[in-house]
Formats: sequence, C-alpha cells, structure tokens
Amino acid sequence: MTRTRRACLGALVVALSTVLAWALARPDLAPAAMLARIAADGAAVVVLGLAVVPLLEDSRHRAELASRSAVVLVVAAWVWLAAELVRLVTTAAATAAVAVTDLSVRTTTEFIVATAAGRADLICVAAAAVVVVVSIAARTPQASVVVAGVAAVGTAARTLTGHLSESALGGVAVTVHALAAALWCGALAALVLLIDHRGQWARVLPRFSVLSLWSVLALLAGGLISGVLMVGSPGALIGTGYGRLLLAKLVVTVALMALAWQNRSRWLPSARGHRSTVEVSTRRSDTELALMAVALTLAAALAVTG
Repeated sequence: MTRTRRACLGALVVALSTVLAWALARPDLAPAAMLARIAADGAAVVVLGLAVVPLLEDSRHRAELASRSAVVLVVAAWVWLAAELVRLVTTAAATAAVAVTDLSVRTTTEFIVATAAGRADLICVAAAAVVVVVSIAARTPQASVVVAGVAAVGTAARTLTGHLSESALGGVAVTVHALAAALWCGALAALVLLIDHRGQWARVLPRFSVLSLWSVLALLAGGLISGVLMVGSPGALIGTGYGRLLLAKLVVTVALMALAWQNRSRWLPSARGHRSTVEVSTRRSDTELALMAVALTLAAALAVTG
C-alpha cells in the first residue's frame, strides 16, 4: 500500500470518528470547537512523536533519523501552529458569543489576557511557534530533545482549563493522561512515517515497546482518576454526551491495549530477530495507529464537550 493511500485511509478513519463523536455527544458538542481541537491535538501528537523517535535509535543511526524526520517535522509544526491559531480564534469567538467574522482584535486580546482559557491557548500557540523555529534552524538529536520538551509543554497547557482544572488531583491526572497518550500515539505515528526497512524496525521497535508500556500505565492511572472524578454515577455514562463519549473512548482504548499486547507478544520478537518483513511491520503498525486515531479523536471531542 502506498503512503498516499495510507494517508487517505487515515483521513477517512479520523472523519468517521469525528462523525461518531458528534453523534454520541450531541447536543452538548459544538462542531467548530471539536474540529479545531482535533486538528490541534493531532498535529501536536505527531510533532511530539517525530521529536521522540530519533531518540529511540541507537547512537550510530540517531543523527541520520533526526535528519530524515526534519522535513516532516517542519510540516507538522506549521500545521500545529495554524491549528492552534484557529483554535484560539474560535474559542475567543465562542467566549465572546460572536461570530468569528465579527471577532475584533481587541476582543481577542481581552480573551487572551483576562481568561485562563485564553492564556492557555497562548501557551499552545507559543509552543507551536517555538517548534517551528527550532525545527527549521536545527536537524540534530539535540534539537529533537528541545522540540519534544516544548511539544510536551504545549500538550500539557491544554489541560489547564479543562473539566478538572479546579481540582489539583484531577488536573494532574488529566495532564499525565494527555501526555502519556500523546507520547504513545505520536511515537507510533512517527514510526509509520519514518521507518522503512527491517533493520530500523529491529533497532527501534524494542525501545518503542518499553516506552509504550510505561505510557500505557500512566495513561490508565490518569484516565481512571479523571474518569471517576468527572462521572458522578454509572447512569451518567449513558445519560450525558460526555458520558457516552467517555464510554466509547474506554471501549476503543481497551481494544487498542489488547492489540498492543498482541503486537508486543508476537510482532516484537519477530521484528527484533529480523524475521518480520517491512510489509508485516507496516501492516501491524497501521492497524494499531488507526485505532489510536479513533481514540484521539474521541478524546479531543471529550475535551470540548459540556
């Protein structure tokens, strides 16, 4: 399967997941806010993954992989910056209860300065802008570390004004959950984009497996705490748009974890021993990434529901 066809299928998965999220959460979900959040979250996840994956290579090949990822990283960074700007503007318009076309510079400035949501959005825009500059200026493993750190800051900033922002425990749980999910999903997305021969899979996949295991454990801990704090009763899982989205995300996450465990048990030993072909590795990673795309889309919709 060509990269173009895989990209088209990925876009289709995201589109269908977006429709599913809207159907589950309506009428509690604003489509404009959902689309802006999906685009921003998706771009940030890819940026984080592209910055992290070169660090999973051995020292001999790390600089080469960092250089190969540079062009894709620049494109992803620009997309992230554009998406964050769109998200800031749409959120400012929604807060001021005006159409985007009627939003003034003064109103936008007041939103950024006077509200926590505006300040959080500004941090995300600034993080994306820094990533654009760094990714253009340098193509080294050291630059990858900087980009990864800044992307993590931008990802965490979104949780500052979320559903549990007023709870210390809930805020930490959501932040850990978001960062773990971004690291796991972003790293696999970067593997799909960058790794194209058996030797690379053999070197990088075992380290990705360790990273993903710790990410899943953090994701589960953060998700369990935040879910319990947000959903007051079992009935809310069916009776509210937030609950239905949370339930759907939980089902997809369980399926994703089962697939990841199967890949860890079968694919990892085969790839490590150079017995897995590029086609097999690509097919397995594409399947897991498709489920991740569904989970991330539902998570983005969940963040702006209610």
